Amino acid sequence: MAEVILRNIKKVYPHLEPKKKKKGVEEKKTNLQITNEGVLAVQDFNLDIADKEFIVLVGPSGCGKSTTLRMIAGLEDISGGELYIDGKPMNDVASKDRDISMVFQNYALYPHMTVRENIAFPLKLRKVAKDEIDRRVNQAAEILGITEYLDRKPKALSGGQRQRVAIGRAIVREPKVLLMDEPLSNLDAKLRNQMRAEIIKLRHRINTTFVYVTHDQTEAMTLGDRIVIMKDGVIQQIGTPQEVFDHPANLFVAGFIGMPQMNFYNAELVKENDRYAVVLENVRVELSDEKQANLEKNQVAPQPITLGVRPEHISMASDAAQAVHGTVDVAEMMGSAVHLHVSACGTDSIVILQMLDLHATGHSIPSIGDTLNFTFQGNVVHLFDRNTAQNLEKFSD
Repeated sequence: MAEVILRNIKKVYPHLEPKKKKKGVEEKKTNLQITNEGVLAVQDFNLDIADKEFIVLVGPSGCGKSTTLRMIAGLEDISGGELYIDGKPMNDVASKDRDISMVFQNYALYPHMTVRENIAFPLKLRKVAKDEIDRRVNQAAEILGITEYLDRKPKALSGGQRQRVAIGRAIVREPKVLLMDEPLSNLDAKLRNQMRAEIIKLRHRINTTFVYVTHDQTEAMTLGDRIVIMKDGVIQQIGTPQEVFDHPANLFVAGFIGMPQMNFYNAELVKENDRYAVVLENVRVELSDEKQANLEKNQVAPQPITLGVRPEHISMASDAAQAVHGTVDVAEMMGSAVHLHVSACGTDSIVILQMLDLHATGHSIPSIGDTLNFTFQGNVVHLFDRNTAQNLEKFSD
């Protein structure tokens, strides 16, 4: 078993001696909590990772995800809380004794060594028998498709090939936990897509637990069994990719997950004849039965709300009198769809219209300056408290 448990994990960076502010230089602002102890980089982090599970920590730069990964690895001291790997407390265990491997963003390969020597290096340090080293290196190279490069130096490899070597060096140890810190961020878009597919294949071929850090939500959504969304050192939501997409816990998660990002509007939640509806501009949309039940269960009162609607859930309205009106600022042709940037309800919105739907309904492709009349259904909207930014349907982790 390689279960990883984090209980009330906290990381505090102590205050440094104040530096004199240079004239004309602005200080960087941070949303991290500052206490008498120092800056709270990670706080109240609780997570149970099952054996062989693929967990992704995702969030914007500076949210504490890499710091959390480094605490699991033993590269950062834990300021508070408990870390368990395989049921054993790890707070005071040296990194080399935790039975983990780590893949870094910058590959960290030895330039003077061949690919074979790079992959074999951690086994040589452990004084593993030569026959066993050869077996493991050849097996890892075969899994990663780099057998033909074993006698090359890293400088003769592409970025994607170097990252495969770094992964090979990590898995050859057969660790209980494999940690990956933004391993694809240095690759171009095409290579990232290829390597993402390779990592998906890899996790099904080796028996280990994965903890993966990224700021790229596409990686998080495609790789993770569950994803942990972080902001300012605090977990915002934990769930499967589908759960966090369909039921974001708060405004931050709703805006972070989904590409293009969700549209937000100031709207009204109303209730008539025991049925909830949202009112935006001159459009009144009754909510689905599922949403009716969730709001009723939480005893939500009619109130001003922040309404969220994903770009792909917006459609053109047949009745202009029952539509939200906007002006097209930008039209981006994306092949099978057109992405429209629209000024509506005092904010910028993105509307995605499928070309097939436009042709089927006889609509022409909107142009810059056109008025767009659009609407949405009551089963796809998201309702957020205007003050707390929490989802009024109150989805839990």
